[in-house]
Amino acid sequence: MDSWEKISAVQRMQDYIEEHITDPISLQMLARAAGYSPWHSSRIFKELTGKTPFEYIRELRLSQAAIKLRKGDAKIIDIAFDFVFDSHEGFTRAFSKRFGMTPQRYCKTQPQVKLFMPARIRDYYQMLQKGVNIMAKDNKASTVFVQVIERPKRKLILKRGIKATHYFEYCEEVGCDVWDVLCGIKEALYEPIGMWLPDNLRKPGTSVYAQGVEVPEDYAGEIPEGFEIIDLPPCKVMVFQGPPYEDDKFEDAIGDLWEVMNNYNPELYGFEWADEDGPRFQLAPMGYRGYIEARPVRQIHAKEGK
Repeated sequence: MDSWEKISAVQRMQDYIEEHITDPISLQMLARAAGYSPWHSSRIFKELTGKTPFEYIRELRLSQAAIKLRKGDAKIIDIAFDFVFDSHEGFTRAFSKRFGMTPQRYCKTQPQVKLFMPARIRDYYQMLQKGVNIMAKDNKASTVFVQVIERPKRKLILKRGIKATHYFEYCEEVGCDVWDVLCGIKEALYEPIGMWLPDNLRKPGTSVYAQGVEVPEDYAGEIPEGFEIIDLPPCKVMVFQGPPYEDDKFEDAIGDLWEVMNNYNPELYGFEWADEDGPRFQLAPMGYRGYIEARPVRQIHAKEGK
């Protein structure tokens, strides 16, 4: 079984889980989706995602249940049954273990919690085609993977801040529920992003930092209240992906990657920074996949006669 087939098999299981998250899912069902034995399917799933299939399913169900609870338009028991929990009590125990509070308390206080929003494993591994070695703070060699990928002509649904220059300032200005809204846009091309907008994409009196999600060019769906939609031209982005890290050390992981990006010379590889072509963006920090950030670039074309 070659590496790409392994990745594709896990992607098929991820797709099956996403499509059937409100239905009972057995290992046999996932194995049929993967095209391999239950034992082998379970093994490669954990190898690539860091979780067993049932850990992954439970965390995803609880996170999607939390998003529904924040909306406040459904009863807790109905949400429990929607996500295949046998009882109110079983759902409460699982929710409390995952988020440190009961569903009832979560509904009343709506604090910021860390949701499980997994990346598509195929997209993740496509970024592991090219890498550069760096020295981490402890002088041990680490690897930052760098890849240039194409972004098509598309639209961006975003919510602007006022003066925010980074995530924490943004949350203070607009709240921490923006991500939940973005995760609910099913037509999204990719996962939600935090971004630094270039001047040509900003409006007077709005922040550099914002959050949004990219959707197809012909998107005609709903725009959530307080959000707007803008056009983005096709462009290239240089994606930087750091090594895996412990979740509670995400700030160190971000700082290490920023140091690499600030000292990286794209001209050595035939590119130049092109910040006006689109936002510089970050994906949600997840320790198992490393911190990921991307910046627009353009290819440098050799001058005639040289």
